[in-house]
Amino acid sequence: MKSVIDNEEERFMKAVVIDHPGNTDVLKLVERPIPHADATHSVMKIHAFGVHRYEVLTREGGSPTVKFPRVIGVEAVGEIHETTAGSGFKQGQRVITLNGGFGREFDGSEQEYALVPNKTLYTVDFDGDWVTLAQYPETFVTAWGSIKALRLQPGQTMLVRGGTSAVGLAMIKLAKASGLKIVATTRKPERADLLSAQGADEVVLDKDGQLQTDTMYDGIVDLVGTATVHDSLAHIKVGGTACVVGLLAGDWVMKDFSPFELQNRYITDYDSGFVDQPMIDELFDLIKHNHIEIPISKVFPLTEIAAAHDYVMDNPQMGEVIVTND
Repeated sequence: MKSVIDNEEERFMKAVVIDHPGNTDVLKLVERPIPHADATHSVMKIHAFGVHRYEVLTREGGSPTVKFPRVIGVEAVGEIHETTAGSGFKQGQRVITLNGGFGREFDGSEQEYALVPNKTLYTVDFDGDWVTLAQYPETFVTAWGSIKALRLQPGQTMLVRGGTSAVGLAMIKLAKASGLKIVATTRKPERADLLSAQGADEVVLDKDGQLQTDTMYDGIVDLVGTATVHDSLAHIKVGGTACVVGLLAGDWVMKDFSPFELQNRYITDYDSGFVDQPMIDELFDLIKHNHIEIPISKVFPLTEIAAAHDYVMDNPQMGEVIVTND
């Protein structure tokens, strides 16, 4: 089967390959042949992508299912570089991709081009620049999916635990656009005004894993992770839901949990692997009509990927960290 672009001349790209887990020294910038499309995959020219804590954890060996050598990175924005007849895509079409094994089961975003399954490529109606677009895939899909998992109605109140993270900031914006009252937490009182400026109706201090309030909420999204779930459940109204999403605390396992502590409350999670084109269309329609953006904390070129990894872990940024190939 011939591809839409039929150029047999071997072409090369830059890729960041990890041969084995470790610190940023294992991030090796190499040249590789640009892949070719096949019947079920298209080649995406990657213009930009976000870097998050879980990429760092994967690089360090914290994702047991990831086999090395690997190009990591679970999301990217760009355009169709090469595809095949019948794929439903065309050359130059703007697309995003996230999860579906990207950067884990097969090579991900930390490269200039990627071979991506057609089923995990999503078209987007977005006219902005690539760096702005790169804030949305993983961060906003996670935020939107988590909000939907709470099944709240306009006028109800949700709390986002970990409000100063990129996903937390996205959640504030999307919740407000959906007619919810949004309460955000922070461990640092000096950040309360920043959260209010981003749209939070109220800010609650989170001290030593305990919310400094007696208020009960219709739903809570916990971006901190398993370490704070017990306390989150204690602040949910009867019939309400806690959605556990984040790994800001770095622990996958919830300790000393009994289902009897739920007491007619519910606990769920949201995995941004559960995404499809209708959800992407719904999300970008909300973004477009409400002019939703979050701060971009810092932008790095691909050649400075090690600095981007360090920045994510060493700096208390409010906003998205972006790597660009342009």
